[in-house]
Amino acid sequence: MTKKLLQQRKSAHKSALFTGLALTGMGALHLVKPEPFERLIPTQLPGTARDWAIGSGYAELATAALLLVPATRKLGGIAATALFIGVWPGNMKMAWDWRHRPLEKQLISLGRLPLQLPMIASAVKIAKYA
Repeated sequence: MTKKLLQQRKSAHKSALFTGLALTGMGALHLVKPEPFERLIPTQLPGTARDWAIGSGYAELATAALLLVPATRKLGGIAATALFIGVWPGNMKMAWDWRHRPLEKQLISLGRLPLQLPMIASAVKIAKYA
């Protein structure tokens, strides 16, 4: 293995650990206090916002588990990529819903959108190099 590939794998493993731990926390938060996440669920989706908030919490926990176990890390990277793309509409809904709020809240909601891009890129890196 080349030195560059070894560095990429090491970086992917660090990213997997960080992302796995972050998803563990967020997944648990979805289950313990789903109300804030319910407001992010687009109304066009079937079922209740509560079901989607709880379901996304379980999806985050499952993805975290895949990322934290070396044998399933590559699959975890694929799952994390899909998860981060899947939650983008919720962030878009938040930005739309907050468009009339005070400027600092609008900036928070708008800031979430570009922050998804490095998260997606990191998940793709994990899937590629894990």
